[in-house]
Amino acid sequence: MKKLHIALSTEDIAASVADYSARLGCRPDLVIEGIYALWRTDQLNLSIRQAAGVPPGQLRHLGWEDDEAESFSMDKDVNGITWERFAAHHQADEINEIWPGANYRVDAGAGE
Repeated sequence: MKKLHIALSTEDIAASVADYSARLGCRPDLVIEGIYALWRTDQLNLSIRQAAGVPPGQLRHLGWEDDEAESFSMDKDVNGITWERFAAHHQADEINEIWPGANYRVDAGAGE
């Protein structure tokens, strides 16, 4: 199964978590206070992050969470937008590499 991945930049993680949780009808799967949040719904993989060099509210990148992805990959489309392709466990590995204290694990029912 494929889920669209949208990665946005934000200045205020707490306010964004409240807003997007209301819009999506669920809480994030992971919040790293003041830095990052991730929602994995049946249809969407949405991450928000404070990102140096990316103004708040701007697209960081797009992609696909794809159960069949054998590895993490990325390329740019004709418009210069970065697209990633990854399985949920690849994203979990990346999160834990960037923020070792997160100890994020993918719920087996949520995407694998």
